[in-house]
Amino acid sequence: MTAAGAAAPAQITRQNVRVIFAGLMLALLLAALDQTIVATALPTIVSDLGGLTHLSWVTSAFLLAQTVVTPIYGKLGDLYGRKRVLQSAIVLFLIGSALCGQANSMDELIAFRALQGLGAGGLIVLVQATIGDVVPPRERGRYQGLFGAVFGVSSVAGPLLGGVIVENVSWRWIFYVNLPVGIVALAVLSVALPASTRVTRPAIDYVGAALLGAALSAIVLVTSLGGTSWAWKSGTVIAVGTLGVALLITFVFAERRATDPVVPPVLLRNAVFVMGGALSLIVGFALFGSVTFLPLYFQTVYAATPTGSGLRLLPMILGLLTTSIVSGQLITRTGRYKIFPIVGTALMTVGLVLLSRLDVGTSTATASLFLLVLGLGLGSTMQVLVLAVQNAVDFSILGAATSGVTLARGIGGSLGTAIFGTIFSTQLRSHLRGALTGSLGHQVSGGGRLTGAQVLRLPPSVRSLYQHAYVSSLRPVFLVAAGVAAIGFVLSLFLPERTLRESAATSTGLEDGLAAPRSPDSLAEIERALTKATTLEERTRFRRAVGERAHVHMSPEAIWALVQIDEYGPTRARSLAEQNGVDQVRIEAVVGELRELGLLVGRDGGVVLTARGREHADRVVRARRDLLAERLADGSPDRHPEVDALLVRLARELSGEPPAATAAAA
Repeated sequence: MTAAGAAAPAQITRQNVRVIFAGLMLALLLAALDQTIVATALPTIVSDLGGLTHLSWVTSAFLLAQTVVTPIYGKLGDLYGRKRVLQSAIVLFLIGSALCGQANSMDELIAFRALQGLGAGGLIVLVQATIGDVVPPRERGRYQGLFGAVFGVSSVAGPLLGGVIVENVSWRWIFYVNLPVGIVALAVLSVALPASTRVTRPAIDYVGAALLGAALSAIVLVTSLGGTSWAWKSGTVIAVGTLGVALLITFVFAERRATDPVVPPVLLRNAVFVMGGALSLIVGFALFGSVTFLPLYFQTVYAATPTGSGLRLLPMILGLLTTSIVSGQLITRTGRYKIFPIVGTALMTVGLVLLSRLDVGTSTATASLFLLVLGLGLGSTMQVLVLAVQNAVDFSILGAATSGVTLARGIGGSLGTAIFGTIFSTQLRSHLRGALTGSLGHQVSGGGRLTGAQVLRLPPSVRSLYQHAYVSSLRPVFLVAAGVAAIGFVLSLFLPERTLRESAATSTGLEDGLAAPRSPDSLAEIERALTKATTLEERTRFRRAVGERAHVHMSPEAIWALVQIDEYGPTRARSLAEQNGVDQVRIEAVVGELRELGLLVGRDGGVVLTARGREHADRVVRARRDLLAERLADGSPDRHPEVDALLVRLARELSGEPPAATAAAA
């Protein structure tokens, strides 16, 4: 027998939550920094190791490995428990970091960066999913807000820290600095984070994982190397891009047949997940695609050093930090989150439009104000989307849902970097055609950009020409980014808002709608007590196991609803759900799932199960009866007969067995 979800960790104290959170923040800090910290060190690395032609692979190898494993880590965390998988990811990341610092050639560095990326993909998704194990959604806003602050600040501050390290120590310490931080994070989480336990053997979707990994590899390769190592119109780009799309389509069909899919199809029917993923892709597109150009803008126009260019991003960091924390606190107090992506995407749009007005004569104060507005928008949006999605899905697929949102943001960043890079390079070549000669002219004509040091060495007249060409080429980048952010604003208006749950690792669906049966006899109170003695995760895992035994592939909510509709009819089943506080949006989502599966037809009062629906309901009831019989057979010999009879009746009532059968058993 298999199960799709890991058990929830045991309840932990608030003090332990703080300790766990500190360890998680350190782990997230590692992964977020290494996405951008290498950028300012690349010229120094090339001068030391050589291999200029392979320079782009230092970043692409890390990004490719990280993106490919993100959804796989999410699923592994659901299957085996997030503690052990997170520990493995940290160890893998630290090994990769140590080897990167020891690299003696560009080929070695690229290989070790890929290894580092394999660990980093796990850190980003598992850190955000783990907080969902120990903190209820209603309180999770403040923690996710701090996560957003750490992630955003680290991503933007990476070039600054990289510049400081390169100028004062050695580029190798960009990687060595990860070791003490990672060891502390590993020690804290090993001691404080409780381990999840399993009673069943998981089923792993190897085919789905392989197809998804290959598809994402092709897509990231095209977006990372297109326009640089590979020409956009080359046969290589067309072939790899076509292969990626074909593999992605194959993956979608394969997941429909998988017993325990890497990306559960139920996620794609969840409006919050779909909208949250789309908005995350847009945030990644606008953030990484446009911010990539800012440090070099400051070096080119203001003659700033690598460290100085990083310091000029502090207003954006300040804005991001402020709204990440404030939005988290407000969500915790009010229980409402939809307003923040709306305001955030609006501010992002305004900030990017303002940045498109940057010019050679723009003052530092004006540029800082523009960056502050963009930062305020990013901080209001990034982690709120993760919170919304985690609140809208079942605990058993929390990791898969979190990884899906994180993956969307990563793909958006990759697409944005590639598209904006093409726009910028095309514009720059057009503005500088014939203006530069020799090696610098060849560098620019091939799509390259001059470093701040190279710009400083140009004659004054040529330097001014290059600076004006640079800002003119940058303008369409920010305008396109603003257009994408505006689309995000429109989409955010349609983001469903669900009530934030008050407990960690709880369900949002119908499957617990009849959790405490109300029997009129003298044992009613004991029945309710026994129901409360079983955790929701245990009941959810049991329903999934029933579905697998009955060969019925649907969500636990749909399994519950199917049996209730078969026994009591649609009106009574809906009434039972409403009496137990299930909202109409969730009810309609489950009804929609049953319709899509061909198990339910009709509208409003005329809803009926199809012949296939009744057959599925019968199979589910039989499978539940068999599983309950197996579990009840393993009882204590000292158990009172009346308790045995109660357990039989309670188990059947919880599983949706007809009342007649329940009464006969009693």
